[in-house]
Amino acid sequence: MKIAMLGTKGIPATWGGIERHVEEISTRLVRMGHDVTVYCRPHYTQTDLREYKGVNLQILPTIHSKNLDAIVHTFLGTLHAATKRYDIVHYHAIGPGTMALLSRTTGKNVVVTVHGLDWEREKWGKAAKAYLKLGESISVRYPHRTIAVSKFLKGYLEAKYGKEVTYIPSAVTDPCPRTPDKIRQFGIGERDYILFVSRLVPEKGGHFLIEAFKQVKTGLKLVIAGGSSLSDEYVAELRKHASDKIIFTDYVYGETLEELYSNAYCYVQPSTIEGLPVTLLEAAAYGNCIISSDIPPNREVVDGIGITFRSQDVDDLRAALERVVGDPVLAENLRGKALTQGVAEYNYDSVTEKTEALYRSILQGGC
Repeated sequence: MKIAMLGTKGIPATWGGIERHVEEISTRLVRMGHDVTVYCRPHYTQTDLREYKGVNLQILPTIHSKNLDAIVHTFLGTLHAATKRYDIVHYHAIGPGTMALLSRTTGKNVVVTVHGLDWEREKWGKAAKAYLKLGESISVRYPHRTIAVSKFLKGYLEAKYGKEVTYIPSAVTDPCPRTPDKIRQFGIGERDYILFVSRLVPEKGGHFLIEAFKQVKTGLKLVIAGGSSLSDEYVAELRKHASDKIIFTDYVYGETLEELYSNAYCYVQPSTIEGLPVTLLEAAAYGNCIISSDIPPNREVVDGIGITFRSQDVDDLRAALERVVGDPVLAENLRGKALTQGVAEYNYDSVTEKTEALYRSILQGGC
């Protein structure tokens, strides 16, 4: 099959859950014998790259701004894809999913993956939210098939639109546990910090975590690994709390990130909106003691292996932190539970096989 993927910033992935998702699936599809093209943005992917691990990279221009970046790039990508003989055109996220309708008019077989309800995100104004709600509708009504990355999203979309949605979850790669080495540059070592890994945007809840942590009497440090995603003002507000106990690393990748996951005392996910959070899956895969907000997508991962607190409730988060910090035996038991779950359901080989099967069902007329 000849497959095009649009809506992502590009690959190879540095930061961004969708970008990691697309990289892992596209490279596996190539190994399975398919011809895959990923449409990339020049501010994310090196402009001199034309291929990555067998995946064709099509770099097209865009307008690098909060409101126009994704839609301009996906529109141009859709026009470009219309001139190619792709068997499947696969959009990722509901904003880019608005182009599914245009792609259908050009005769393409179209798939959209809904990674989250992006219109809920605080960074969008009224016009952008309205556009994203339209994108949600188009992403379900007009593609040949729609994928949801969580059971919560599948149930929500099917109930709202009365159309079948396929559940294929987000996934993670196998963990690579490491002893502390590179992370010592941040003044941390083994089991002496609480970890939060995320894009620093309001809906990820970093401000709730900082407020709660500052009320906890502990010798542990708080490490916030992530950076701006067109959210510089918000990041600047968070960084006002930086100290020898609250450490901002900016984005980290590779061995450094693996060390952070491997050596944390506990991992906290305070988000208010998610599709299915890859960082939470990664934290579980590394056997972390996990505390997360009680929104449904987080609970899909955490129920039975971690502790939840009421979303946006700083006092409840503080109490959860105090409970774990004050009971090392509990923390160790929760690490064991997370490690047992590991990545059984959320592995990319399985996700890729399910995605390929969905593509084939479309080509065989099984929509």
